[in-house]
Amino acid sequence: MVYRTWKRTGDIVPKGVDQPGRGPRLREPKTGDLDLLAMAMADHIAKDLERVRREHPDTAYATFGHSFGATISLTVAAHMAEPPVRQFLSAAVPPRLVVPDETAHLSDRELLEKVVKDGGTTGAVLENAELGRHLVRLMREDYAIRLQFPHQKNLKVDHPLTLIAARDDIYVPPEQMWQWAEHTTAHCRRVEIAGGHFALMQTPETALEIVAEHLRSAA
Repeated sequence: MVYRTWKRTGDIVPKGVDQPGRGPRLREPKTGDLDLLAMAMADHIAKDLERVRREHPDTAYATFGHSFGATISLTVAAHMAEPPVRQFLSAAVPPRLVVPDETAHLSDRELLEKVVKDGGTTGAVLENAELGRHLVRLMREDYAIRLQFPHQKNLKVDHPLTLIAARDDIYVPPEQMWQWAEHTTAHCRRVEIAGGHFALMQTPETALEIVAEHLRSAA
């Protein structure tokens, strides 16, 4: 959802990919199974890419995933007949290091206060009951899928990765982020930025600059 606000940078056109049952795909059935979710999203990307190539046949694609979305994006890529030219992974614990955390035991209010404190959303969500309930529901659905991430510990792709870590991320320090390198047979680049867990989401221009630079150098 957040990626819809990202602006075009040169030849790079950001496009968000929603899970089935969310956003523009609200009428589609949801799934709580990681593999089924990945297959559904891979199919959606492939069809979207096919539409774009009718007018722009030379279009290539890369993917970007932050936190929960990073593991989802790599799992999706493994289901794609045509892999991305590069994947950008940010602020995500590698699958073999994922363990249950306090999320399941927090009350709805505590969960919202935590995500506000971490910088994942604004304090306005604490004052809007309907918005708060909606966000909590999405977070708990995502957490149930996150618990399946360890099953992807042997996942390996053959395309290059860019790993982005925030220096002061207390949840995914750089030394953990760099361990994603074991999930590709191709080249891996590392980028360390200032800030905490949501630093890249708070400065999308930084993310787009990294994406543009790494895609240019790979061309």
